[in-house]
Amino acid sequence: MHDLAFVFAGFFVGLVVGLTGVGGGSLMTPILIFFFGVKPYLAVGTDLLFAAFTKLGGTVNFARQRLVPWRVVGQLCAGSIPAALVTLWVLHTVGPANPQVQTVMTTALGVALLLTAAAMLYKAARGKTAPRTLDAAHAAVATRARHWSLPLLFGAVIGTLVTLTSVGAGAIGVTVLLLLFPLLPLPRIVAADIAYAVPLTLVAGLGHASLGSVDWPLLAKLLAGSLPGIWLGSRLMRHTPERLVRSLLSLLLAYAGVKLIAI
Repeated sequence: MHDLAFVFAGFFVGLVVGLTGVGGGSLMTPILIFFFGVKPYLAVGTDLLFAAFTKLGGTVNFARQRLVPWRVVGQLCAGSIPAALVTLWVLHTVGPANPQVQTVMTTALGVALLLTAAAMLYKAARGKTAPRTLDAAHAAVATRARHWSLPLLFGAVIGTLVTLTSVGAGAIGVTVLLLLFPLLPLPRIVAADIAYAVPLTLVAGLGHASLGSVDWPLLAKLLAGSLPGIWLGSRLMRHTPERLVRSLLSLLLAYAGVKLIAI
């Protein structure tokens, strides 16, 4: 039964990622810590590889639909990957199981969840103001940020946050991308957010694996549920009441964030 619970948790998180673009970390890491009693450093490390493989499945689906703006993905990766490597070096130096590091991880995770909840509420209240379609003539303009340095800076901040907590590439990413690329249609924003998180979480997850912070059997159970979940979610994305789903999830994440900070 415990194994089935992990598979079901993976399916649920994968479904939500495909539907809304919310990062798996903002849901899966608190689930592992609160419901299954997994230690924070193992929850973060395992969830990073979980997110990498789950979002890879979503990226393949979006790529087949020609929704991924690869130029945007490249700009974000140029900032996030180096930041992730620096953060991994710091964790390797001090040790991920160090009690002080555990405290920093849980506090940072709580803050990241509160930021994610705030970003989701903002997006739900703002509504779908982004365009829904984009013709080829305007693609170059739509994938150009307000300033060339902004995607790099945003990528660096998210790279650090994701490597430390496994949270940040989802709702925060979607919200900031809407501000950086206001002409980009919402489905392409979600596709970019999921696609750039694949190399970031893969690098961060493999780094955590080298530190012994990944539970491989647990990862296999989570992936068994998440891959069909994100496939279904990405197919249903255009037909869901997005504002309602995001509003409910933001309340759940805010509650989890407060509990983590209070630990």
